[in-house]
Amino acid sequence: MACWEGKKYKLDKSDNFDEYMKALGVGMVMRKFGNNMTPTVYLVKDGDEYELTTTSAVNTTVLKFKPGVEFEEETMDGRKVQSVCYFETPNKLVQEEKGSKPGTIIREFSDTELVITLTVGGVTSVRHYKVI
Repeated sequence: MACWEGKKYKLDKSDNFDEYMKALGVGMVMRKFGNNMTPTVYLVKDGDEYELTTTSAVNTTVLKFKPGVEFEEETMDGRKVQSVCYFETPNKLVQEEKGSKPGTIIREFSDTELVITLTVGGVTSVRHYKVI
């Protein structure tokens, strides 16, 4: 059983998130909004599919995927990208985004926290979530 099963994680702190959003081309107003959100994340397995849900005070997004199968995604900043997700380990989920601004999102789950490392164009942000 993976350590993330049955857990929800809430954002605790972020490093370099504003620079990451700048590298994506996100405007100042949306960056300010993004920097002030404290989302909650949880991952659920349903057969051979997964649902990664991110909720905040104003928005809920659900990312449905099968590991290793490419899918179209509209990101929170409105970009349309092709993504593929796969597990490097039972608790390390890697997402590769292809498009005008290719990048990676690595989610590392533990019993007490989730660490998300986001990289685009040589800029990296690390976001730390605590179990709630």
